[in-house]
Amino acid sequence: MEKISQRPKWFGFILKMLRRANYCGSRKIPPGLRSVVGLLCVVGGLLGFLPILGFWMIPVGFLLFSLDVPWSRKFVRTWLYSRKREFARGK
Repeated sequence: MEKISQRPKWFGFILKMLRRANYCGSRKIPPGLRSVVGLLCVVGGLLGFLPILGFWMIPVGFLLFSLDVPWSRKFVRTWLYSRKREFARGK
């Protein structure tokens, strides 16, 4: 039997953007600047109806901001890894 509820294409796009932001944010952006960039992404995402900005910036901003909060760092990485596995299996 075929699966009735398949993941939409935008889910894969957002997952890919979150994984890139996690990698770049944790390795290339200094810790104090990550919070600022994260908040700017969230604010830019709220203006997503404008041509250059997009609503995809909201989860990326929250992810960058959460990299500076010690207790959420491990939670975010395990969540991203589990979503990657689920998406690869097609669930």
